[in-house]
Amino acid sequence: MFKSSIALFLAASATVGHADPKPEPIKTIVLVHGAFADSSSWDKVAPILEAKGYRLIAVNLPLDSFANDVAATKRALEVAPGPVLLVGHSYGGFVITEAGTNEKVKGLVYVAAFAPDNGESVNDIYKGRPQPEWIKGAIFDTTGFAWLKRETVATTFAQDLSQTEITNLTRKQGPTALALFEGRITNAAWHTKPAWFVRPENDRMVAPDIQADLAKRAGMKVTNIKSSHVVMLSHPNEVATVILAAAANK
Repeated sequence: MFKSSIALFLAASATVGHADPKPEPIKTIVLVHGAFADSSSWDKVAPILEAKGYRLIAVNLPLDSFANDVAATKRALEVAPGPVLLVGHSYGGFVITEAGTNEKVKGLVYVAAFAPDNGESVNDIYKGRPQPEWIKGAIFDTTGFAWLKRETVATTFAQDLSQTEITNLTRKQGPTALALFEGRITNAAWHTKPAWFVRPENDRMVAPDIQADLAKRAGMKVTNIKSSHVVMLSHPNEVATVILAAAANK
């Protein structure tokens, strides 16, 4: 009886000693904007996250090639104190899918975003689907960059923002190389990292049904919000709530 008790005690001690350590909490949230935008896309969300004690890095993408956009994000990850939560809006979802394999990254949040699989491009996702609305209201320069007219920003990109905000977005937009939409994923990070999805129900840039299909395919937890494409500007508190839940892995 006595020897049996010792054996049970030793077995229990061994189990405790080999228990998985508690994951280290997220320290930094890296925010990646989408096409026709810049890092100010996150200006309403960032202060909410910083107030909770997180360090924030908002990446400025060059929007001239997929490779350069991924490289810019990787540079931010290099200097970010880990662990990191990586957040991408719109085309930024493509970028975080490729850059998110970095070992510092512990989770991904897609906001009105593309969540591609291995070998996919944006153009692949649109095969067999209607052409996106924004193309009808874009201007294309001789170097292959697209610009959105103010009317397009007002009706398709940010229809639920104020006129002043729409003017500011038009002024600050990042001209976007059409070549971005041919960039292909080599190793989709959501296959190995937990991921969350914010889906604006009134999105006129990336169709809500496309977003729903991509999030379902990747098995993401989805939050639906009645919003335009720029949901992080029109509903910053709701978007911040999802990001904070992801940072806590809930």
